[in-house]
Amino acid sequence: METAADVDHASLITMSNETIETLVSELIHEEDWRRMRATAACVAGGPRSVRALIEALRSGPPELKKEAAAMLARIKDPQAGVALVDLLEHDEEVVRGAGAAALEQMAGVLDTDTARALVALLPTVRDTRRKQILTHLIGAIPTAILPLCEMLKHPEQDAQISAALMLDQLLDPRSVDAFIDAMGQPAVRDIAVGTLKKLTAIRERIDVTFDALRDVEGASEREEARMATVIALLGIGRPSVEILIEYLEDDDWLVREAATDLLGKIGDVRAVEPLMQRLARDKDTGVKELAIKALGLIGDARPTRLYLDAIPIRPLRVYAMEALAKIKDVGSLRQYKDLFDRLRTDRDGLVAYNAGLIADKLDAIAAMETQTHGEDTEHD
Repeated sequence: METAADVDHASLITMSNETIETLVSELIHEEDWRRMRATAACVAGGPRSVRALIEALRSGPPELKKEAAAMLARIKDPQAGVALVDLLEHDEEVVRGAGAAALEQMAGVLDTDTARALVALLPTVRDTRRKQILTHLIGAIPTAILPLCEMLKHPEQDAQISAALMLDQLLDPRSVDAFIDAMGQPAVRDIAVGTLKKLTAIRERIDVTFDALRDVEGASEREEARMATVIALLGIGRPSVEILIEYLEDDDWLVREAATDLLGKIGDVRAVEPLMQRLARDKDTGVKELAIKALGLIGDARPTRLYLDAIPIRPLRVYAMEALAKIKDVGSLRQYKDLFDRLRTDRDGLVAYNAGLIADKLDAIAAMETQTHGEDTEHD
């Protein structure tokens, strides 16, 4: 019986005989084994498959657009961003939904060009439901702040107001300078004043709270103060993310721990890269532990290598395994299947338990693919 690896290998051989464009078109083929072959070829095809998938978004039938969007979300190549934004204006709701879902899954890797294309739609959308989807996506993409700030200078007042209202909702400190510059524009002056007051209040509250944390002495008192700080600031939510990222560089390890803990509980993808840096180079074990926990709560696959490197480190290994088990894109862990199988019998029960969870999920994926391929082979 063929395994998923055999299918992947067969797909690579097939690519030498058939164009990647043909294989992409088979993502919606009526035969399951052809769809599976196309999927494997797209995953293994690198930039060639990304280009073919983007072309499918632009010129393919609606069903293929939907599947191509899902495949690009799996590959997570930022080059596809602008083409996915174009789907948001498609006539069919299922295609618009596929584009929105892919953009949300790729939020952490999308570039400024994609964000700029999204923001450009903001003043043009009138339908309430579509407006909600658009604003949600803009809020989820870290690179959206720059084009929103640029739109504050748009010659049309409606565009200025749309950008100002969106920035007021996001309350991102990176918009401060743009709002100060916009104070001279009558259409957005009042919004700018209100937003700047809110941003100032948020900054002051976080600064005062962390200053008080630094002044606490005594080991048990400091730990209690750290937990109280997290509780006190957690309600601010996403508007605190950029400021908390700054505090990851603080000289006081307790402040770094509190900032790390908060970023994990808030769960914003903007924190992934900074938290990865903390995990990789912070000298405090407590910060490293909380960085792994925080990244695990976010569920992004980017820190996978750091988790794997942490498994041999005794104070970190349980947290690393728990974070690996929380990765949303389980398929990204396929290449480490042998490791998880070995860790099923680890002496540490939590390590063994989480390794088993991951291995079982990977087994289920492989079994489903093998079964589908086997059934179609029998039919042939």
